[in-house]
Amino acid sequence: MQPQWNGVYPAITTKFTAGDQLDMDLYLHNIDVQVSSGVDGIIIGGSLGEASTLTEAEKEVLVKETLKGFGSKIPVLLNVAEGSTSEAIRQAQLAEKWGADGLMLLPPMRYKSDDRETLFHFTSVAKNTSLPILIYNNPVDYKIDCTPEMFDTLLQHKNIQAVKESTRDITNVTRLINRFGNDLKILCGVDTLAMEELVMGAHGWVAGLVCAFPAETVCIYRLVNAGRIAEAAAIYRWFMPLLELDIHAKLVQYIKLCEAKVGIGSEYVRAPRLTLVGEERQRIESVIDKALAVRPTLPDYLSIAL
Repeated sequence: MQPQWNGVYPAITTKFTAGDQLDMDLYLHNIDVQVSSGVDGIIIGGSLGEASTLTEAEKEVLVKETLKGFGSKIPVLLNVAEGSTSEAIRQAQLAEKWGADGLMLLPPMRYKSDDRETLFHFTSVAKNTSLPILIYNNPVDYKIDCTPEMFDTLLQHKNIQAVKESTRDITNVTRLINRFGNDLKILCGVDTLAMEELVMGAHGWVAGLVCAFPAETVCIYRLVNAGRIAEAAAIYRWFMPLLELDIHAKLVQYIKLCEAKVGIGSEYVRAPRLTLVGEERQRIESVIDKALAVRPTLPDYLSIAL
């Protein structure tokens, strides 16, 4: 199923057992809840999915099992985040072989490429796969900025279609729309700026806390899309203390604790990450518990026409 780059795309967590194996039953249960809640696609193996710790065989299982269960309902994307361009090409081609519907593509890892090198990396992958591509632009975390001028070159490749906008600069949404119109789809990649970017014209939201709160996330998107801003803002304000868990180095552990608390995930992470303990766990659990105690009643958001 071709991604349309509209709506909510969870950067899904990878579920593990206590023995550090893939927990496919729990993983597929979470995906089922996501789909039932109205998400518009799934991104496998992102930073939140602990991409750097996954083996190639595990990525294959995740892609194929997600497609088997849900490929007729939503597009399934695989993240590609590699240190070398040749390996990024190989991973993209494997994703295509496995049946993935698209890619989220990061700049080179562990090396701060300049503009020419970044363009070479992205365009080399695009030339070697037919899959549609979402470029992940996150200069805050990855120190490489994919500027509007660079997208002039990137959009010459028809399968480069969208950007995960994570610059933390809301004005960049307007800048990109002014320059490219609808030729570049914009998906907010920062949970704490999502409603602001959607109001300013972003087409979608690559979300993190959606892994634990899919209904609230999709509801906000659909209310904004319908122009029901006040209703969306009330839910967004409730959501904000939870959304702030997404902008921390331990976002994986924090969001997995959320998933466990609401019954659609577990806290198990893969080393070097460790599950939360002590004061830190108590502090994050308190944030979650306070939000759950006043969790809002949602309108019938699934009936809102898209």
